[in-house]
Amino acid sequence: MASRTSVLERFNADRPVIGMVHLPALPGAPGFDGDRDAVRTRALEDARTLETGGVDGLILENFGDAPFYPEDVPHHVVAELTAVASAVTDAVDVPVGINVLRNDAAAAVSIAAAVDADFVRVNVHIGTAATDQGLLEGRAHETLRLRDRLAADMSILADVHVKHASPIGERDIERAALETVERGKADGVIVSGPGTGVETPLEAIECVAAAVAGRGAETVPVFVGSGVTSETVGDCFAAGADGVIVGTALKRGGETTAPVSSERVTAVVDATRRADLSD
Repeated sequence: MASRTSVLERFNADRPVIGMVHLPALPGAPGFDGDRDAVRTRALEDARTLETGGVDGLILENFGDAPFYPEDVPHHVVAELTAVASAVTDAVDVPVGINVLRNDAAAAVSIAAAVDADFVRVNVHIGTAATDQGLLEGRAHETLRLRDRLAADMSILADVHVKHASPIGERDIERAALETVERGKADGVIVSGPGTGVETPLEAIECVAAAVAGRGAETVPVFVGSGVTSETVGDCFAAGADGVIVGTALKRGGETTAPVSSERVTAVVDATRRADLSD
């Protein structure tokens, strides 16, 4: 398509806070409890709580489907995710992103196009990573061409040295970030700690931010993808982050699978706004 909205233009904030909607297990997954309505209700409740608390966007993810299919998820997973994503995008006015675990970028792009979502997250966009699902290989060449075929105005946010994985090869995080942007053509990059809810090292944020600075015609934003809390969010921005993706810290009791807590959302959003004003 001739033009595409840049990542940061999608959010009504200088430094967006993106909240996670971690779905319970979907039909077909070992943890599914037999109640489709409960899955949708939980997704809508979490999405609305996030929006009311002031987040600037959210990501819908099939977090409860462990153990995850490595790459191509079955048709029924795509169908269930599309149904829930459609309900969520109709219910909120903030930008919505899609992540299909463990690494089905084609499904994420297809779902996002169908429900008019704003962006997708791709865990392994380029290169190869060793994970608990085995070896995952990036398919940037397919993902970008599919987005063009679907004429979808969506951004691609790609992880650099994604969590719960070890990169294969000798590329350091700076080189991986640079290639994700220059050769993988990602619209934004995500840097994380080693696991869900684990703090992202400030050095990693600094390295990635420096590596992608000034690359391409548009600014390439850097998002921090794990371990962000109301106490650490200011440090993330000081290290060079443009935005944060927050999941565990927004949940009741700090438990990743718990419902979203309105008080915790407000705390992170307020801390972010204070960090903005202090610069």
